[in-house]
Amino acid sequence: MNFRELFLIGGWFLILCASGQSQTVPSSPLSQNQTNAEAPRLKTPQQFRYRLNPGDVVDISYRYTPEFNQTVTIQPDGFVTLQIVGELKVAGFTLEEARNKILETAAKRLKDPEVNLLLKEFQKPFFVVSGEVAQPGKFEMNQDMTALQAVMLAGGFKDSAKTSQILVFRKINSQTAEVKLLDLKGIKKTGDLENDFALESGDMILVPRNMITKVERYVRLINLPSIFSSVFQRATQ
Repeated sequence: MNFRELFLIGGWFLILCASGQSQTVPSSPLSQNQTNAEAPRLKTPQQFRYRLNPGDVVDISYRYTPEFNQTVTIQPDGFVTLQIVGELKVAGFTLEEARNKILETAAKRLKDPEVNLLLKEFQKPFFVVSGEVAQPGKFEMNQDMTALQAVMLAGGFKDSAKTSQILVFRKINSQTAEVKLLDLKGIKKTGDLENDFALESGDMILVPRNMITKVERYVRLINLPSIFSSVFQRATQ
């Protein structure tokens, strides 16, 4: 087999490998219909680009019109007020998505604008553990974290904990949180860590004392403060 044939075979192998990888696209839990009974497939925070949150501080600079440069804080409702653009919702978007939105609106008044966004201050990733654990509270998420690891960081289960019915609340929009029911008792007994739960920033874990007879898949965020009490209040400030 000569060099040319080896080169062609190698080229086809690389193409097949690349096409095989491009077909593997993880599904997003937010794209599923809320009536679907299947639990969302959770991913670790590092698999996602950072998305802007209320309270984040963003530096916005225009290359050709620096008089419109601003440093803004994202308001609680997710909006910012920009000189050339007006009010624009940027919370929930990546920096690149927010930049494109600003460009789209600014182009109506400026000719071929160029905009750069710099995230100056941001909310550190965190999770909350409450209920029947030794040290409930809010914790920074500095690395990949599972529900069982989070409970261990909170001092572990109390003897009164109902470890077969752990609840995880995940915010999916401004009004609703999704609820995941975990059996960490089974994980502890069998060592089946594949069934543990990968957390995302903002997730809230509740370790109950008693058996919960009914768990709704979705709850209103307005009801969570009564569930998490003062821990929730501190975590959302």
